[in-house]
Amino acid sequence: MSQPPSPPPAHAFAHIVDDDEAIRDALGWLFRTRNVASKAWPSAEEFLAAWKPDWRGCIVLDIRMREMSGLECFDALLERGNILPIIFLTGHGDVPMAVGALKKGAFDFLEKPFDDNALVDVVIRALESDARHQASKETQATVAALLTQLTPREHEVMQLVLAGKFNKVIADELNISMRTVEVHRSRVFEKMGVRSAVELAQLLAPGRDTARD
Repeated sequence: MSQPPSPPPAHAFAHIVDDDEAIRDALGWLFRTRNVASKAWPSAEEFLAAWKPDWRGCIVLDIRMREMSGLECFDALLERGNILPIIFLTGHGDVPMAVGALKKGAFDFLEKPFDDNALVDVVIRALESDARHQASKETQATVAALLTQLTPREHEVMQLVLAGKFNKVIADELNISMRTVEVHRSRVFEKMGVRSAVELAQLLAPGRDTARD
């Protein structure tokens, strides 16, 4: 049997965007029973007015609302560069629209009436997905900061180390002594906080494009 999803980070919220007060209240109660923090918004307009790019969590978005629709809100969020996973709540006739939204990057959709536990499970997976994305961004930012500490020569040596070249080959290519290569290599490992070329490669694998040209 598969393990249940782990609890979401305490600072992440499931944002409920629905113009039906009864549904907002019901979903808020449902999420509390599974220790999922949530915030409710009565319209897409109010949510968009408050939205900030550094929010963490996910968005549970009703596809049909009286004023701005969920799809219109989705498009507006895409234009703003939103990265929070979006889960659509749909009626039977809205499934084709929801499928179209999936192709544009929505996380998932559930058709009404939906199973409560199924919805919460999808929300928790969305929160976990956002947490992984945020952790990856933070790692890349850390790596980029570490790379700025390298001198141009250390950067050259690092690239050749990553290419799997031995110290003697690096020395020949850069026209420096093997001892100098060893010193640069040691300083690269120290500054990047690694102990081997393998660890260095693993550290840089998610964000090689952060290296200097």
